[in-house]
Amino acid sequence: MISTNEFRKGAKIEYKGEPCEIVDFQHVKMGRGGAIIRTKMKSLKTGNVLEDTFRSGEKFETPNLEEKEMQFLYAEGDFRYFMDTETFEQIPITASKLGDARKFLKENMKVKILNYRGEPLTVELPTFVELVVAQTDPGFKGDTASGGSKPATLETGAVVRVPFHINEGDVIRIDTRTSEYIERVK
Repeated sequence: MISTNEFRKGAKIEYKGEPCEIVDFQHVKMGRGGAIIRTKMKSLKTGNVLEDTFRSGEKFETPNLEEKEMQFLYAEGDFRYFMDTETFEQIPITASKLGDARKFLKENMKVKILNYRGEPLTVELPTFVELVVAQTDPGFKGDTASGGSKPATLETGAVVRVPFHINEGDVIRIDTRTSEYIERVK
C-alpha cells in the first residue's frame, strides 16, 4: 500500500484496476479543510495521461510489477521476439507496444522488460547503444564551418542527425532516451 503522502515522481500505484506511474503531483492545502493532492499519472498499459485529485492520506495498492532481463532475438512481421535469459522462454511483443525503442533494437541486445500479471508493458533499452552507420551522404571539406549535421540511417533502420565527419561504416554511440548522436566509437 502507498499513501498519497508518499507520492513521488516515478512511484507506481494501481488506479482503477491498472498500473500507473506518477508523472507529477502537487499538495494543496485548503483553508479550513484537509490537504488535497492533484496528481498526473501515466497508465503503464495504454500510455494515457490521467489527472485526478485525492484527499490527503488516501491509500492505493502497489501494482505487482516484475522486471526481467531479456535478450532481443529477431523481428518477424509486426512482432519482436525476446528470450528470458534465465528460463530461455521466448515471448513476442508487437512493434506498436515497443514504441520508439524498436528503432534501436539490435540482435542479441539485453533489455529490461516490465511485466504486469504476466503481460509485458514496457521495454527499457540500455541508455547508450553502439550502431553502424548504414547510409549517409559524404561530408565535403568546408561543410563543418556552420557546425551543422546530416541525416544518417543506422543498421537498425533508425535515422539520426550526425556531424559531417561521420561516414558509412562508422560505429557511433547513440543515447536511446533522446535519439541523439553522442560520439564516434574508435
